[in-house]
Amino acid sequence: MATPTLRQLRYFEALARCGHFGRAAEACAISQPALSVQVKELEEMLGVELLERSARQIRLTSFGEEFVLRVREILRSVDELGDLARASRQELVGRLRIGIIPTIAPYLLPSVIANLTRRNAALDIHLRETVTPKLIQELSEGRLDTAIVALPVSETSLEEVALFEESFLLVRPAEDEGKPVPNREMLREMRLLLLEEGHCFREQALSFCNLGMGASKPRELLDGSSLSTLVQMVGAGIGITLIPEIAVSVESRAANVSIARFEDPQPTRTIGMVWRKTSPIARQLAQVGEVVRASAEALRAARDPVVAASARA
Repeated sequence: MATPTLRQLRYFEALARCGHFGRAAEACAISQPALSVQVKELEEMLGVELLERSARQIRLTSFGEEFVLRVREILRSVDELGDLARASRQELVGRLRIGIIPTIAPYLLPSVIANLTRRNAALDIHLRETVTPKLIQELSEGRLDTAIVALPVSETSLEEVALFEESFLLVRPAEDEGKPVPNREMLREMRLLLLEEGHCFREQALSFCNLGMGASKPRELLDGSSLSTLVQMVGAGIGITLIPEIAVSVESRAANVSIARFEDPQPTRTIGMVWRKTSPIARQLAQVGEVVRASAEALRAARDPVVAASARA
């Protein structure tokens, strides 16, 4: 039997991941007919069908589900061959695939990318912004080199490196400026705006407000798709919200809101980087982590003093 090519394996993996010929072809930067031909040739070579095709969707066959797991292992090993060469160098070069959660990305990424490229212009940075579970999955499958997330993620196969901590601040309508800051019990009785399901920041905010599965008091929760949406909703008088400190100076500029800190112990989260323990470029990724840490510290030092003052009120 002929041996499948890496190209065929990559096309099939993309198709299994995307579940759609058009999206898979776009992800692979080829035409849909070309991808379809390669996958069909792979099936003929193996002598077994990998896909169940219908007019509207595709599904993996039972063999296809087993096959794609092995394919991902192979592709991850092939990618790590290139990483072995990069690991022999002092600085990271070539492609670097970074994942990051949405509650950090808009505020930290511009500084991180600028500092990384300033140190190494030859670095080819690819970014992926999505929620933590998807980042961990893609990291485990070898589609990302590292991810910037809230810790801990508690995956035994991943190395976790804490980089910085940040507080959660209260965002409420501008007319509430100077009013006493509600404690967590009072928050449970207020209209609380939170990110939609899937965001780790939502769960962290709920935990601080004692609004977990065991909460017994009534509450009213409204979901938003981004921190920007939540802050604008607060400015419109719909409710209150919590946002991470790194987002305050950006999100509060264009909204009629006030910012306040909670009394100690303040709600906080730890931001860090994770990567596979088997990654050959772990040492270089640790260097990237130091750039992320320094970028966050610089942003903290440069934070808008007016916003900082209002948060202390």
